[in-house]
Amino acid sequence: MREVIANASPLIALEQIGDLWLLERLFQQITVPRAVIGEISRTVTLPPWIEERAVTQPVGPRILSTALGAGEREALSLALETPPRWLILDERPARHIAQGLGLPVIGTLGILLSAKQKGLIPTLKPRLDGLLAHDFRLSMVLYERVLHEAGESGEG
Repeated sequence: MREVIANASPLIALEQIGDLWLLERLFQQITVPRAVIGEISRTVTLPPWIEERAVTQPVGPRILSTALGAGEREALSLALETPPRWLILDERPARHIAQGLGLPVIGTLGILLSAKQKGLIPTLKPRLDGLLAHDFRLSMVLYERVLHEAGESGEG
């Protein structure tokens, strides 16, 4: 089975709303590069199903935008070394680069939607509200679209 590689922000966001466990249920194992470990160490206690893997062929800033953080660059480099089943990213610039490189990308919202569709969580709205309460960047248009896809639109 191919790896699932994650960047820091989805791990932190899911930890903040108490749903980091969903990643293990959905993917069994998550791989992160060293820079991501450094970025999450203050907020996420690393469970045994998240493993660190060093990047052996870092991709330089000429290919990967210097606007990306170290964790994003290393996650993208790792994904280019071993094409993953999923690359978990939230930030738009990193997602655009990954998609342009043909990498399969999913973000925090996609993970929550998948968890709802698989019956791992009963509702999405409280989780989206929790993300917003932790300053997760989410437009109201996307908020409503995700609720609609989850079959929760129009619920109060």
